[in-house]
Amino acid sequence: MAGLPKEDIQSALRSIALTIQSVGGTVYKVGGCVRDELLGLKSKDFDLEVFGVDLEALSSLLRSLNPVDEVGKQFGVFKLSGLPIDVALPRRERKVDSGHRGFSTEADPKMSLESAATRRDFTINAIYQEVLTGVLVDPVGGAEHLREKRLVHVSSAFGEDSLRVLRGMQLVARFDLEVDPDTVDLCKSIQGDDLPMERVSEEFFKLITQGQEIGRGLKFLSEVGWLRYFPELEALQGCQQDPTWHPEGDVWTHTLHCLDVFAKERLGDAREDWIVGLAVLCHDMGKPETTVLENGRWKSPRHEYVGVSVAEQFLKRITREHALVASILPLVECHMRPFQLFKDNAKDSAVRRLANRVNRIDRLLRVCRADKLGRPPLVPEGFPELDSLEKQAAELKLADSGPQPILLGRHLIAQGMEPSKAFKGVLEAAFEAQIEGEFFDEVGAVEWLKRTINRNSRYNID
Repeated sequence: MAGLPKEDIQSALRSIALTIQSVGGTVYKVGGCVRDELLGLKSKDFDLEVFGVDLEALSSLLRSLNPVDEVGKQFGVFKLSGLPIDVALPRRERKVDSGHRGFSTEADPKMSLESAATRRDFTINAIYQEVLTGVLVDPVGGAEHLREKRLVHVSSAFGEDSLRVLRGMQLVARFDLEVDPDTVDLCKSIQGDDLPMERVSEEFFKLITQGQEIGRGLKFLSEVGWLRYFPELEALQGCQQDPTWHPEGDVWTHTLHCLDVFAKERLGDAREDWIVGLAVLCHDMGKPETTVLENGRWKSPRHEYVGVSVAEQFLKRITREHALVASILPLVECHMRPFQLFKDNAKDSAVRRLANRVNRIDRLLRVCRADKLGRPPLVPEGFPELDSLEKQAAELKLADSGPQPILLGRHLIAQGMEPSKAFKGVLEAAFEAQIEGEFFDEVGAVEWLKRTINRNSRYNID
């Protein structure tokens, strides 16, 4: 099977619509792809809803066009392999149990479009566009709400799916929306302790990597009382700061400002932005435990170190990805380090140690920049501390990676050492010497090894 053209999504959509039309069905785009098009944005994913064709016929038609992942077939949903296209039948949902997944779902190709719209979450996501004609069908007024920048729930069924509160959070941040008061009240009544971590992670990912005003999204989460599910965030509220350095207010307010700065300076690399954005979100989580009033001034000694375990608790609420967490925690721990290094006129060895700890100094610099700019109305005249570290890291070729060990086990064997437990100690000592600048290349590393062997008779050498 050749499949639909991957390089031309619009042609693929048209082919699907024509094929389904040939048996009396009608295909509509719906949801985010229609919303984004009305906003002048390019959509990466397309949700199609098919009316007038039963489940088995739709499955057969789609398989005649392209390989299909039928993992969602029981719910009337088909994913086209290799294409960002999901095809679904309208379906009736009935709440049968508590929780995000407690639904009985039945595909119904004879359902009216108006009825199908009522099962969606927000009106701006319930706008339909017929694929072949381009005609918009807007049964719940979503286009008008989009123009008015209003986020409004579609129906009372909204409250049956708790994930929709987090979806509201990221939509507010992405599209600068005001939430309808009735929607706010409804969200306040929804319990959120039943959500699978993967879905929570998806919504936070969109908030961090796509939100234009991330702070607004988190303020919405606070307004509806959902910070109780993220106590590490809730604890930031009311945590005092010295107004000399933080005229913007408490740690919560500062964190939101920092995130908005970060959003304006994203790289567009989703993975990098996800790591750095979460580090910005978590960077001051140690302050609630360390803040004290001392001689009339608020101080948070060692908050960056205390914050590591607090940030880890939060991150484990939203992700199971150990590598992601491992990338973020050193950024939290070290977010004050560039300023101390500048004050101490740090040597290259200190920069190497920092690069070894955080792995990516460029990530740390982004966190620190957001931290420094997130204090309105204070506007720094410049970033000498960060500029100095950036220059030093570039000269040492450590801007986007940590130092890699030069001396390896093969070098020890080449010098006559037999593999043993002693290898670990030698290699660790060698890396420490490398960090301190005792050698810079392989030749220097081998010379260092020879001197070390001569000084240590305990090494077994033939």
